[in-house]
Amino acid sequence: MAQVSDFVLARLREWGVARVFGYPGDGINGLLGAFDRATGDPEFIQVRHEEMAAFMACGHAKFTGEVGVCAATSGPGAVHLLNGLYDAKLDHQPVVAIVGQQKRLSLGTHYQQEIHLDRLFADVSEYCEMVTHPGQARHVIDRAFKTALTTRGVATIVIPNDIQEEDAQPSPPKAHGSVFSSVGWSRPRVLPDPDELRRAADVLNEGERVAILVGQGAADAAGEVVGVAELLGAGVAKALLGRDVLPDDLPYVTGPIGLLGSTASDKMIKECDTLFLIGTSFPYSEWLPDEGQARGVEIDIDGRMIGMRYPMDAHLVGDAKETLKALLPLLRRKEKRSWRKKVEKDVREWLTICDTWAGQHFGDTINPQSVAAELSSRLPDRAILTADSGSATNWWARHLKLRDGMDASLSGTLATMGPGVPYAIAARFAHPTRPVIAFVGDGAFQMNGMNEMITVKRYMDRLAGGPPLVFCVFNNQDLNQVTWEQRAMAGDPKYPASQVIPDVPYGAYAELLGLRGIRCESPKKVGRAWDEALASDRPVVLEFMVDQEIAPIPPHLMVPMAKKTVKAALHDPELAGIAHRGIRQKVAQYAERLPGRGHA
Repeated sequence: MAQVSDFVLARLREWGVARVFGYPGDGINGLLGAFDRATGDPEFIQVRHEEMAAFMACGHAKFTGEVGVCAATSGPGAVHLLNGLYDAKLDHQPVVAIVGQQKRLSLGTHYQQEIHLDRLFADVSEYCEMVTHPGQARHVIDRAFKTALTTRGVATIVIPNDIQEEDAQPSPPKAHGSVFSSVGWSRPRVLPDPDELRRAADVLNEGERVAILVGQGAADAAGEVVGVAELLGAGVAKALLGRDVLPDDLPYVTGPIGLLGSTASDKMIKECDTLFLIGTSFPYSEWLPDEGQARGVEIDIDGRMIGMRYPMDAHLVGDAKETLKALLPLLRRKEKRSWRKKVEKDVREWLTICDTWAGQHFGDTINPQSVAAELSSRLPDRAILTADSGSATNWWARHLKLRDGMDASLSGTLATMGPGVPYAIAARFAHPTRPVIAFVGDGAFQMNGMNEMITVKRYMDRLAGGPPLVFCVFNNQDLNQVTWEQRAMAGDPKYPASQVIPDVPYGAYAELLGLRGIRCESPKKVGRAWDEALASDRPVVLEFMVDQEIAPIPPHLMVPMAKKTVKAALHDPELAGIAHRGIRQKVAQYAERLPGRGHA
């Protein structure tokens, strides 16, 4: 007779789950046996660490719209899942985690690897339940999936290992207390109040300089966003999680916003009289209009977050696509297009700036901006792009020009190090016919990316031979983003004990594993290195030796940041001898205006 573990996998199969990312342990022995009996349906994908399993589940959700599933053993395995699950929680991705537990008989005795998993997962989970009876598995699984999809969050199922091996009970006896759940869920059509729609239309119609900011909540509403932008003569900026909502070849798309943003986005926000937020929870008030400068309209499906980032005049709680479809007939085309023309002019100037920055090299070291710029024109159609957290994220956000049909994501809200590589692996499993390219700093690659190259080796037969799969590593032997944060936010020089990391031959390591490894050290060979990597029939680790003193400067330096950067520059031996690389010229502009300069 089938065991509970067999029923669990069968139920996952009914929910459309094709693969589960995980790492084995005796707390899920019953499930592992069931995976063997399931003969790959669903498939168990063995990663190197449970955190990577959770990242891959999150990445799968991001690039498919489906529920991502991960599995881990009890105790330490369960603990390891948490960072990846928090990534899913904060970026609103549907993920189900299946976790083992000690036998019910031993619970409460301080048994080996016994952890109160309900408490451990309480904060990260929208739903967390332990299966304590075979007949309970059915409705716990069903509710976990329905909750993950409805809340776009994490649901956790805990299954003691003795329950896993009991006889399955697909249909409990029809008695008091029995529950008979079903597989199935449909996305609701959520629309705001009609009066609020009319109020929003009035605000937008009255505005003369409308700025739109989109996030991942607008992902399915690209056509409607374009329609609104055309009617209102608006420009459109993109939060990082909304990177792929609109293609960058639209002349009024100003690109990213914030510290990693563009001057075009910055100017648009500074000068707008109306702000329209669509499906974004962009948190940084210093990059939004001053309070009272602009009237506001916002669309968010979560009423708890509406009007939480900027004071709004119209609060549209609803699905972005359906709300915009209802709003469009109420909008009037603005005949005066001077604002649009200005936005488009600022975009052209920004692109020229990016080209200039990327074309500058100092000595024989590669400017990291050129790595992204050289790839941009070479991006294959339908590419999936991932990024890790670090200074390389700046160049990923600013210099890659996405076209229609491309997808891109990163850890937007948790902003954790580590997901760039596992996101890419999950994307390739889900979309084997699409090119996948990850941008990763050497710090993140040392943290866990190198280990996941072993996962790539493990599944080489699946991951090789198709479109490019490239892991681009920025090698500067520095935890670069934090180094610049120390300088700009704390006014401290670089602290070598925390910031310097070993120079590792990442390309050679890839070759050792049977992957393709490419190491580029010359600014003149960056484009050639990309050509070689994109033509490879094997997964590639493409390593660039890049200049660590190219500062990830924001669109405008705020005075407190400029003061602290000046202070750091005066005491930082690595900056003291640098007469170029952009940062000293930028700092000098602000240093002239700072009090006490002569004394310093």
